[in-house]
Amino acid sequence: DINVSGFPDDALPDHQKYEHPLVQRYATKEMSSIFSPAMKFTTWRKLWLALATAEQELGLDITNEQLQQMKDQLYNIDFDKANEYESKFRHDVMGHVHAFGDVAPLAMPIIHLGATSCYVGDNTDIIQLKEALKLVQRKLVQTLSILKTFAEKYADLPTLGFTHYQPAQLTTVGKRCTLWMQDLLLDYERVTYELENLPMRGVKGTTGTQATFLELFNGDHEKVKQLNSKVCKAMGFDKVIAVSGQTYTRKIDYHILSLLSGIAQSAYKMCGDIRLLANLKEVEEPFAKNQIGSSAMAYKRNPMRSERCCSLSRYIMSLPPSAANTHANQWFERTLDDSAIRRIILPEGFLAVDVVLNLLMNIADGMVVWPNVVHKHVMEELPFMATEVILMECVKAGGDRQELHEAIRVHSMDAGKVVKGEGKANDLLERIAKDPLFEAVHSKLDTLVDPKLFIGRAKEQTDEFLAEEIDPVLQKEEGLLGKEVVDGVNV
Repeated sequence: DINVSGFPDDALPDHQKYEHPLVQRYATKEMSSIFSPAMKFTTWRKLWLALATAEQELGLDITNEQLQQMKDQLYNIDFDKANEYESKFRHDVMGHVHAFGDVAPLAMPIIHLGATSCYVGDNTDIIQLKEALKLVQRKLVQTLSILKTFAEKYADLPTLGFTHYQPAQLTTVGKRCTLWMQDLLLDYERVTYELENLPMRGVKGTTGTQATFLELFNGDHEKVKQLNSKVCKAMGFDKVIAVSGQTYTRKIDYHILSLLSGIAQSAYKMCGDIRLLANLKEVEEPFAKNQIGSSAMAYKRNPMRSERCCSLSRYIMSLPPSAANTHANQWFERTLDDSAIRRIILPEGFLAVDVVLNLLMNIADGMVVWPNVVHKHVMEELPFMATEVILMECVKAGGDRQELHEAIRVHSMDAGKVVKGEGKANDLLERIAKDPLFEAVHSKLDTLVDPKLFIGRAKEQTDEFLAEEIDPVLQKEEGLLGKEVVDGVNV
């Protein structure tokens, strides 16, 4: 018998604990580092140092030796000791205050002076969000650069356009790519706006009134304002949220996650199109030499990276409602029911978006187009689209418009029956070539159905979009293009 309900306690002891697949399987080192314990808790210490430094500058009795000891011990964190203190005090911030004090004993009396837990907690969150947005911005720019190369290469390659996923007027492969790029460009603009306008919480106190700091500075309002400004500038922020309760407004979290959702929407749309095109055998995502598409069907070349991109994007798109509900349910100056969910949705939203952008770059950089298949599909539908041109040419040659129109209608219906009823190729042009009514165009039918005559301004629109919208961004962000993507796509 097979025991399906469990396994011995001593079996696989190192693998009996759940591992989050987003972290273990997908997340990049770069984004993981931003939300790592090392980043979080060293930032807490930097905030304590910034606060103490500003307090000294404004006249509080804090010595240079105390500040130097804090500075020397920023990266010397005993996490086990911090956990012990947290278990003792039932408070994570105080656990780290005491762990910091153990290695900087001179500074222990002034660490966290006047502050509340949200001073380190919320300000660190904002700093992490800012650093994560920088990484997202960089990868958006790099993705646009790669897609630009693809759009340029195929700017004039005619392909079937689809509305309702039914054949419509022609476009080009490059023009379709610009539709994906337009979405990502809007995402880049939103990311850039958030980076330029993201405010730090600053030094606000228990309910946002700065009462404790006012007490520390003996009622000197101007010094309290200076303290707030000095700390924020020391941490790299020009903007400070004007007013707050104990926390910064959780609407900021909603805005950030909505932005990430927007990127996920763009990625899902692009990869959804690629999946459909892969089914038509017109486009394929990169496929490694030894890659296996299916464990059962050895011939398959599944668009697994695009599918993974859609899967992760679907998760990202589910996060904004959680942030909306968290913000809406913050009572008065603060309730703690925001804490646990924010620990999950903010890092995971960024971790997932980062993976999605890596996937987009990988797919776009190795995407394969099969022009002959694209042309075959165009020519299966183009005869129907060319009928108006054929009609006008015959009328200009002296034909009766109404008689010609009826003849084309009949030929079109009969050709449609052959395609759908018999599964044969579209023979509309052959029918027209044999009909004496259309003798005026018999000698130039081939030139009348050149696909490039039916793409409108697709190529020009592509060229203009790249030159007027994309190139200025790539020139402005040239420094981001030279930065290497540390993590590749391994699965």
